[in-house]
Amino acid sequence: MPISPNFTSVLSKDWEINFTQCMPNGYLKYTDLCNLLQLTAAAHSDMGGISFSDMQEFNQAWVLSRMRVEITALPKWKDIVTVKTWINTLENSRSIRALEMHLNGKKIVGSETFWAVFNTEKRRPEALALPYEHFELYPENKPTLEGFSKININTEKEVLFEKTVCLSDLDIVNHVNNVKYLEWCLDLVNDKTILNQEIKSFEMNFMKELSLKDQVVIHENESDESVIFSISKNEKNCFALQLNLK
Repeated sequence: MPISPNFTSVLSKDWEINFTQCMPNGYLKYTDLCNLLQLTAAAHSDMGGISFSDMQEFNQAWVLSRMRVEITALPKWKDIVTVKTWINTLENSRSIRALEMHLNGKKIVGSETFWAVFNTEKRRPEALALPYEHFELYPENKPTLEGFSKININTEKEVLFEKTVCLSDLDIVNHVNNVKYLEWCLDLVNDKTILNQEIKSFEMNFMKELSLKDQVVIHENESDESVIFSISKNEKNCFALQLNLK
């Protein structure tokens, strides 16, 4: 679709937190937090003419490669939050997008995301086939206090869970949706850590896509300040998650 007449290089979008998005304590789930951030990013891409539908004309899609989320507080049921997004860098097949969540005028979440253009037929990265010069870039306007870091996966990791990828894990790109990886890992975290909001930040690294019926293993390394999960297929790492605790 053409570029929206309402397009701006910085988008702010309001969302009301509904009960399906909340944990038993009434606060927004970490997975639904990521969903809201990505839905806002998708809305901005749609307005700017580089949405999934636009890109599918060239068998392309945006796929998430890395994501860092820093959390001061979580919103709760019936809160109305504003998610703001802009692009730090965009060139060829790669883009870094910034996102922030605000509640009552106060920033409560910041997120830095790294995206790649992915050919959905060839299943590999390639240069974006659509024009994007109309997006103004803001390389100095960072949404997080820290940038992406290297997640160190210890070879002494403990096997926690084995899983077969099922249909409900897949998204429109026909691979495991990025939030599903997070969900699988958080289901293995102590419930008090989640419900007491002891996670101050987390970072995800998506290394290899997973498909229907893939057999995967979830591993864990734990320290006083962080928990690192990794997901592997045939002993090769596909995903890493680092939870930084308060």
